[in-house]
Formats: sequence, C-alpha cells, structure tokens
Amino acid sequence: MPPAPAIPLGFGRQSLSPEPSECPCGGGTYASCCGPLIAGEQVAITAQQLMRSRFSAFALAARDPQAIEHLLRTHPEAGLTAAARRKALMESCRTIEWLSLKVLNFQNGGPLDQHGSVTFEARWRDRDRREGLLKEWSRFGRGESGEWLYLEALSLDEGAAV
Repeated sequence: MPPAPAIPLGFGRQSLSPEPSECPCGGGTYASCCGPLIAGEQVAITAQQLMRSRFSAFALAARDPQAIEHLLRTHPEAGLTAAARRKALMESCRTIEWLSLKVLNFQNGGPLDQHGSVTFEARWRDRDRREGLLKEWSRFGRGESGEWLYLEALSLDEGAAV
C-alpha cells in the first residue's frame, strides 16, 4: 500500500540521528515508510512509493550514506561511473535542503504495472536561505529484476496531468 498523501512537515530540521522519527516524504514514521527502502531492506511496490523514498533520500543524504546508495541503485545512468555519480549527488545534497513533498498526480505505476509516472512538488532551501519549488513529472519503469526504477524527469508540457 502506498504511503498516505504528503503533508508538508517542514523537514530540514537537523537531528543527531541519521534517521528521523517522521518520514521526510510526509507519509508517516520513517521506520514504516521510506526507511526500509532507503536501507535496502525492502523494494518499492509502486512507482509513487519509489518517488517518495527518493525524495526522502535526497532530504537525508547529507547525513545518511545509505540515502546516497539508494539514489544510485534506483536511478540507472549510462555514461557515468558510480563514483562520479556518488560525488555529484553528495555535492548537490550538501547545498540543498529538501523541506516538503506534495504528490499532485500519478498514472499507472501500481504493483502489476511496468511503467508509471508521478507529478509532484518539492520545496527546497539553499545555503543562502533562498527557498524554491521544484515541480516535476517523473517517469518510472521496471528494472531487469522487476524492481521500480526512476528513469527520467519529463517536461510538464509533455502531457502530465496536474
């Protein structure tokens, strides 16, 4: 079952523990929402669940090495080494603080589907305390082992229903 709809919770508060009590995606407690996916203990059942776990991984990546590994294993990218991808993700995650997630729409991406898409808004803050909103239509598909993978961000002009 996918997590409950996102409730902006103002994440970005720092904790001494790499695992927050509440999930950054807004779907409940971290331990019962995105935590097992980021730790590699479970795989996403739906495309939306994978998208939420990827948001949570971005939100936690600056202090949780498992989050970077989750981002790497759930997004295949040809032409870049894992080391180069890891370095780029780590640099990016040190400069942006992800604050909240709101799922706007999803199409397909269920347990029996091969493809799906999720349209969402993610609020962020940079080092200079500027805030912004990322609005994205993400496309997902199944990998060779049947696991959900993030494939690409599509332009919202390409037909995403918001």
